[in-house]
Amino acid sequence: MSLAADANAGRVALVTGGGSGIGRATALAFARSGARVAVCGRRPEPLEETRALVEAAGGECLAVAADIREPDAVGALVGEVLERFGTVDVLVNNAGGQFVAPAEKISDNGWRAVERVTVDATWGVTRTVAERAMIPGRGGLIVFIGFSPRRGTPGMAHAAAGRAAVENLAAGLALEWSRHRIRSVCVAPGSIRSEGLDGYDPELVAGWERSIPLGRLGRAEEVASVIAFLASAGGAYITGTTIVVDGGADAWGMGEPPPPVEGGA
Repeated sequence: MSLAADANAGRVALVTGGGSGIGRATALAFARSGARVAVCGRRPEPLEETRALVEAAGGECLAVAADIREPDAVGALVGEVLERFGTVDVLVNNAGGQFVAPAEKISDNGWRAVERVTVDATWGVTRTVAERAMIPGRGGLIVFIGFSPRRGTPGMAHAAAGRAAVENLAAGLALEWSRHRIRSVCVAPGSIRSEGLDGYDPELVAGWERSIPLGRLGRAEEVASVIAFLASAGGAYITGTTIVVDGGADAWGMGEPPPPVEGGA
């Protein structure tokens, strides 16, 4: 347990993509530090598993199956959270999606699919929560999830572009919405061992692991504990920045040889 059991007491946290990985770990970290939690995602079964885990840990959790790519679904989601808890103090924009592909092989549809959930849907949830809860309530914390290394990742041009967009959005909103006492922070995890890695080539994952100075993949709980800290009194003066949770990967770079130049010199 990284935080005191009452470090986030009285707060309400909404976590998108809360059915697995970093999202589930974040929901648990908030519950264990005293917050009430709402989680959303497209599939109800993983959300119910998260809800059960939160409640087993002594927390209160609302699980809402919602496709945040659809504006009506976002409105209904936020309405349900407000009806249950009365407010949203913390929004964690964890939902996203990506796949590995050479940049020249990414189709228009593939590009749009990634940007739609990573950027457009994230903005839709953020705006709705701000308008209906945080601005009227005069405060809150919005967390965006970025990528590390922050300089781009081979095979992930579409995903890296989307995560760079939300990182910049976090900084911009921190400046613009500071007048409403809303803080905005980007948390940029490196390679995290979770269900999300299961579909990737093991050799690719091994290469990512070799590039980490601490010599291992991260754990979802390590990212979640940082997010929960940001919402606590200890994180109250942090806004407008990116916090990298990556075992030193961003500082080191890719740590792998570049691809060979085709056709020689």
